[in-house]
Order: sequence, then C-alpha cells, then structure tokens
Amino acid sequence: MKTAVVVFPGSNCEADTIRAVETLTGASPEVAWHKDPLPSGTDLVLLPGGFSYGDYLRAGAIARFSPVMQSVVDHARAGGLVLGICNGFQILLEAGLLPGAMVRNSSLHFVCKWTNIRTERTDLAFTTGISPVIRIPVAHATGNYYIEPEGLCALEERGQVVFRYCDESGKATKDANPNGSIGNIAGICNEQGNVLGMMPHPERAISADLGSEDGAQILRAALGLSAKFAV
Repeated sequence: MKTAVVVFPGSNCEADTIRAVETLTGASPEVAWHKDPLPSGTDLVLLPGGFSYGDYLRAGAIARFSPVMQSVVDHARAGGLVLGICNGFQILLEAGLLPGAMVRNSSLHFVCKWTNIRTERTDLAFTTGISPVIRIPVAHATGNYYIEPEGLCALEERGQVVFRYCDESGKATKDANPNGSIGNIAGICNEQGNVLGMMPHPERAISADLGSEDGAQILRAALGLSAKFAV
C-alpha cells in the first residue's frame, strides 16, 4: 500500500506519523507538501496533527484551501482512504469531507492526556480487528466536536460515529470526555466509510514502552497489515 503523509506549515506531528508507518511497515511513506498534489498511486492519505497555518481564523480553515487538498478531496471521492488525526480531523471538517465542526474545549484549556475510546464499528478499513476499548492520548485545544441535533441523529442512524470517549469499562461517561464533544464523539467517518477523522493520536500509541500500543491497531488496519508487523 502506498501511503502519503501531508505536511502543512504548522504541522508538528508529521515526524511521529512517518515514524509510526516506518515502524509498522519497515518502509517510509511519501511526504506530500501542502503546495503539491498527492503522489501518483497513493492508496492511503494521512493528515497529521499540529497547528496548520497557526490555527488562524479557525483550526484547519486555511489548510483546507492548500493546493494539496484538491487532490485529497478527489482521492476521497474516488474511494481512496483518508485518515485525519487531530488537526487533520479539523481540516477534513473544514473541507466538507466530514460533517460537523470543532469548537474550543469546554474547559477552554489545552488538554493533553491519555483517554480511552470505544470502538463503535469494526467493519471499516481503519477498524478491522481492533479492540472494543483502546487507550490513546489526546492533545488539543479545539477538539470539542459539535453537530446540530438533526445532524447527530443522521450520524447515529448511518453508523458514522466510529469512536467515543469512554471509561476503562467502555461506558461513555461525562467524566471520560476530555473536551465536551457531543455524544462523547472522538472520531467519525463519511457515509462511504473511507474517510475517518479522529482527535486522539494513534501514532503516539504504538509502543508499550511509551504507555500504549493500541494506536498501532488503527494504523495497522488502515495500512492493510497482518499481525506479523505488530510492535
């Protein structure tokens, strides 16, 4: 599988994302600069976290107009896989590839902590074979996902909620929600299931030595890897 990591001015998680792909596959992904189109033949696009364009206007609002995003949109509409992590999720929302919006955390503070998220679907390319509850960190100030009530009902009915913040037992409680997101939502997909946005950072959870290797489950599934690549 040919993987491309998109880098914008202000991205700061691209090195972690590239390293995670290298660790899991033994090969380096392509790096797509924001001014360039995606490399030909790309199968999986990874939009990493950070503060693209300094989060001016809104998080992801300027990155959405970067030249590379037209090829990301075209790739997604053609059925290609796209995974947006943290700021990457925000960019997908701004680009209209996913519904809803991000607002400031309910605490109005930057939150950096470990969270548990419950897997709501295991039939996607990103979630095949992953555990019911996984432990992955978050690091954001604008991660409070919001969508109007009608939109939330549509998300639920169509099965577009992929991850919810939960406690260790899998219960989606208020205390387990680090940012106030509606419905404890931590990640959603488009109707076709080939575009996923999530606020937690799977690339920061690929080694038990660093606190968790649960993030590797998501990346391994997205990369189409077998268990032999497990860390």
